[in-house]
Amino acid sequence: MKYFVKLMGSRLYLSPLCSDDVSIFVKWFNDKTVSENIGIDTEVVTVEKAKEWLRDNQNDYNFGIISKEGDELIGFCGFSCVDLIHENAELKIFIGDKKNRGQGYGKEAIKLLLDYGFNNLNLNNIMLKVFSFNKKAIKLYESLGFKKFGIRHKTYCFKNQFYDEIYMEVLKDEYNEIETFIYV
Repeated sequence: MKYFVKLMGSRLYLSPLCSDDVSIFVKWFNDKTVSENIGIDTEVVTVEKAKEWLRDNQNDYNFGIISKEGDELIGFCGFSCVDLIHENAELKIFIGDKKNRGQGYGKEAIKLLLDYGFNNLNLNNIMLKVFSFNKKAIKLYESLGFKKFGIRHKTYCFKNQFYDEIYMEVLKDEYNEIETFIYV
């Protein structure tokens, strides 16, 4: 088994990233349905670029999202800009293959991350950025307690149209209040 359980959910678990998965990440990063949502749609991601990305993201706060059924890598999630002194971080996530989107995996992975961030890392504020066209993601984040706190207007252009970058956050005390009402 090349994956190791760090955080366990009901249908998936989060594992440290595995450098053997570079070909899967190359496939995902060159898939327009992934690259448009994470802001790299103009890049051509080679094996070398994906290896570099994996090296840069193999730290204590980034994980592969692994389906329990078949131990299959289905996505990526984690924290960047982690500041343990000021107790804040930025959440990032994507589900790779289309067949796994809309199945609740993202919600389950985010819930695991929020629990880990608030209860293990002792974070107080977790934020994320999302493009305004990604309505499904915004709805998901709101269902988990994230609130919009800012908009950077017309920062992302693709298909000859500009989109806003929306900033959302959830605070530890707010999350703990609604945590018992969030079911995966």
